[in-house]
Amino acid sequence: METWKRNLWVLWIGCFFTSASFSMVIPFLPIFLLQIGVNQHTEMWSGLLFSSAFFAGAVASPFWGRVADRYGRKPMIVRAGFVLFVIYTLMAFVTNPYEILVLRILQGLLSGFIPGAIALIGTNTPNEKIGYALSLISTATASGGIVGPLLGGGIAHLVGNRLAFASAGIFVFIATFLIIFWVKEEYFTPSKEQGSVKNDFKVAWTNRPLMMVLSLTVVTSCSIMTIEPVLPLYIVKLGSSSENASLLAGIVFSIPGIASALFAPYWGKWADKVGFQRVLVIGLLGGGIGTLAQILFSEIWGFSLIRFIFGVFFCAVFPALNGLVVKSTPDDFRGRAFGLNQTANQIGGMIGPMIGGFIGGIFPVQIVFIVTGILLLAAMGMAYWKGNVLNRLIKRNALAGK
Repeated sequence: METWKRNLWVLWIGCFFTSASFSMVIPFLPIFLLQIGVNQHTEMWSGLLFSSAFFAGAVASPFWGRVADRYGRKPMIVRAGFVLFVIYTLMAFVTNPYEILVLRILQGLLSGFIPGAIALIGTNTPNEKIGYALSLISTATASGGIVGPLLGGGIAHLVGNRLAFASAGIFVFIATFLIIFWVKEEYFTPSKEQGSVKNDFKVAWTNRPLMMVLSLTVVTSCSIMTIEPVLPLYIVKLGSSSENASLLAGIVFSIPGIASALFAPYWGKWADKVGFQRVLVIGLLGGGIGTLAQILFSEIWGFSLIRFIFGVFFCAVFPALNGLVVKSTPDDFRGRAFGLNQTANQIGGMIGPMIGGFIGGIFPVQIVFIVTGILLLAAMGMAYWKGNVLNRLIKRNALAGK
């Protein structure tokens, strides 16, 4: 088997385990808070614990991107894997929310497994296969996100949340073990530049295609996270007062992930033929219309169908953005570029829930869907109108040897 193919499949398994371990832990934090005696301000603690890792990750990602360009992407993946293993294992022994907060901040500061895997694939895959490879990796994270809550909920039901957290650590350890022995980073040119994170921002600022991609990442991540605080409650409301409301919410919530696991590889193959920018525009258009269409249904089955259709289109977006990062940056800056892209993603992830929670607390929940849909369509407009400029600049950079 060719090295890039072996890397792709091993990293797919690694990203699947890592994504599953994350979703085994995070959705159950509010329940775990109650179990350790946090009966006051539980919602505040849940929000703080959720957002703290995003904030820390936004700060730290550019630094780890610079280190990756200096020493390689594989060492960064292994480092992040061991960090997650230790953090999830320690999570099984916490006794108060302050200890969880410290672990969540450390997780944001020191992790970066999946962004590292994306960067390695982006630099060790033939150009004509990058779209397919990046889309396939997105199916790993989507599948892990579907399986994780089922595993976490099942293990927690049988033996408790603490052992569920420890099990998540074991999953990440297995993923890291696979990376160490079966992933080979062939095409790596160490960056000899003696710079700083501040200088990296200056370099990125002069790269117009990259800045456009980073802007789109912030808007897209923000829009999709805007709906997160209100979506579970809205799903339960549509499902009436069923005694299985939580199970129903979990199933409907995971439907876009199922669509992503099924359709993302097809978008990737098409992106290799027609370009990432065109696929990005179509994905954002379908995602925006699909979000707006969700408010038209007052019963769960129609809503679920639209959620699936939304997932079919939206699963094209982030692989296309990652592909544009690859196309718009030179090899020796790519780790830093993905670090900056991860920062953009984390910033959107912080802002989105605050917007959604604020709007959902004042207006009917349908307004949150409308705002989210408009944001996605605005991102689509930006990607479309600036698309020709983006493609010309990418081609110019490639001809200049960047």
